[in-house]
Amino acid sequence: MTSGILNTPRAMSFLRLRNRLLSHPLARLLARLLAIERRTFLRLRSLADRRLATRAHRRGERPTPQHLLTGERGEDHAFFHLRSLGYTVVARRWRTERMPGDLDLVAWDGPTLVIFEVKTRTASSKEQVFAPAETSVDAHKQQTLRKMASAYLRQFPAPTRTSIAVRFDILSVYQLPAGIEFEQILNAFPLAEPVGNRRG
Repeated sequence: MTSGILNTPRAMSFLRLRNRLLSHPLARLLARLLAIERRTFLRLRSLADRRLATRAHRRGERPTPQHLLTGERGEDHAFFHLRSLGYTVVARRWRTERMPGDLDLVAWDGPTLVIFEVKTRTASSKEQVFAPAETSVDAHKQQTLRKMASAYLRQFPAPTRTSIAVRFDILSVYQLPAGIEFEQILNAFPLAEPVGNRRG
């Protein structure tokens, strides 16, 4: 998970330490426990979704639309995938009262705070996906994510806030018959909006 942001001596020593820890036998045990946690969570989530749909049907209500369930399941898969890569996930579906929308996942990658936009697609094969998931993150969506990230950063004390490196990644989750596949775009767009795109 290295990037141009992680080139300071402190960041590099953190990465060396993390790599050493990941090769430790305890890390292998933790990876197995994470796999068990993931399987258990996803099974319980599937059971809960079915029960909620049955209850809604009995009451004559509409169940949660399938496309929303697909997105939520994709975020669940993304959450466990990122943890398996060594990210420290600190927020899921983070919201603020000041603006609509949410941040799908927020995680630390060493000293860098990463804002993940998770996009999920289903198809019988990856080649049949009509458009890559990341194409839905247009300029308007990017601006919304920038504003949400600024709101998230306001939770930190002012001196700390300005020293935090922030990165926006897009994580595409493809739910295919053969299993789940992930594609991650690092540094998908900058924290500051390009000058030419600003409305003035």
